[in-house]
Amino acid sequence: MKIFFNTYPVAFQCPGGGEIQLLKSKEALERRGHEVVLFNQWEHSLSDADVIHHFSVQGGTYNLCMYAHNQKIPLVVSPILWLSEYIDQYPMGEIGLLTSIADVICPNSQAEVERFISHFDAPREKYHVTHNGVDSDFFEAISPGVFESHFNIHQPFVLCVGNIEVRKNQLALLEAASSLGMHVVLIGNVRDQEYFSRISTQYAESFSYLGYLDHRSEILRSAYSACKVFALPSLLETPGLAALEAAAAGCQLVITSEGCTYEYFGDGAFYAYPKRSEDIAQKLNKAVVESQNTPLLRERVRQFTWDRVAEELEFAYFKAIESSRSRFS
Repeated sequence: MKIFFNTYPVAFQCPGGGEIQLLKSKEALERRGHEVVLFNQWEHSLSDADVIHHFSVQGGTYNLCMYAHNQKIPLVVSPILWLSEYIDQYPMGEIGLLTSIADVICPNSQAEVERFISHFDAPREKYHVTHNGVDSDFFEAISPGVFESHFNIHQPFVLCVGNIEVRKNQLALLEAASSLGMHVVLIGNVRDQEYFSRISTQYAESFSYLGYLDHRSEILRSAYSACKVFALPSLLETPGLAALEAAAAGCQLVITSEGCTYEYFGDGAFYAYPKRSEDIAQKLNKAVVESQNTPLLRERVRQFTWDRVAEELEFAYFKAIESSRSRFS
């Protein structure tokens, strides 16, 4: 099968979990023998694709998707979006149009399906859950010493991996951790410079910012081994690729209660309400003192490897092809 991948124009200017999801899905599908093309309007003709898979419902790509629909090319859309109560921040009109023309819609969880159904008219049978995934490499431990010696960090720390931005909620995490006297290590691109400046001004002595580490880096895997707790108390998550990696690596996990996190981690994580730093602090303390059953959590997230995700995507593509055929027959 020849599959064209597409996303919104500036996605890779500051890549995050959604972009990793796209690239890892490509690798896993290619391992299964499919040809996956990163669509380039200057080189490729959409008519050459058996299926077009569009990632993200950020604004600005409706024309391409509508063109594919009108040309009877099967269209799959992965929204990569948790519809919170602040829906006015999303291009709801454009998202509604995308869900109406897609042959298959692929949220990352059943909880997201329910959110979309409550806001848009696309029938339930259009939806097919394709999960976020984790590389099998993260189940193989790397010595914490690799990270510690590389960055000369030898004190206990809370690790947070993700783009520095309001949604990832690092400010509340630092407020919570500093109240406990815990040091925080931040890894990721700075997506919001003003937000990072606030963090630096208020908590300069409470954290170390290490920049971006490549997803395939052994130093990143070692960071998971070295941390006391992994924390991602975001305002919402679907569920956060870094959280899956941390769970696979055997970390104590403090994760946001907002989004579809429980669907992935079950009882194996501590869930914090992201808008209350006191609750984040309480869950950080619990993660240190009580500990969850991390071997059980590791086994739970084994079902979310990228190769398993590729099987889910295959099903979605065949479903889209059948849907397109029946639509235009």
